Amino acid sequence: MVETISKTTSPTPVRVVDGASALDRIKQFSASIAQRAHEIFERNGRIPGRESEDWFQAEAELLHPLHVAIAETDDAVTVRAEVPGYKPEGLGVSVDSQLLTITGTREAHEQHKTGKMIYTEHCANQIFRSLELPADVDISKSTATLKDGVLEIAMPKAASAPKARSAAQTA
Repeated sequence: MVETISKTTSPTPVRVVDGASALDRIKQFSASIAQRAHEIFERNGRIPGRESEDWFQAEAELLHPLHVAIAETDDAVTVRAEVPGYKPEGLGVSVDSQLLTITGTREAHEQHKTGKMIYTEHCANQIFRSLELPADVDISKSTATLKDGVLEIAMPKAASAPKARSAAQTA
């Protein structure tokens, strides 16, 4: 008989910063992608005219998809993002009035020793997702928490933001 143990964890706060602070992190991602694209260009014989393909391949290798769900109520915008394996200190959340940027880095190190043979593996994964929000939000009151691999960002609407329209109002 297999016994399943349910472990409930409380949400861990993730720091939310002003959108302007995310610029350095975006530059780092861009530099990493450019470096990898150049390596691909070199490996493929320096053939001109394939810059876009090399860039897209580098992005696919370095940045992993980030699944998100956006919900809007009369008072707030909430975003839930799947970030399994990421720790709060490896995630970056930046909010501008109508733009949310989520970045993250995680690293795994593994080493196996068998007799004289040593096997070491290093893996780094990065995520980057920038989303246009459906309404202006109050940056100073925005919060982010991480629980069980799900990042939840709650952003109250700014005082001047229009209320969400219901299906009856749009018909």
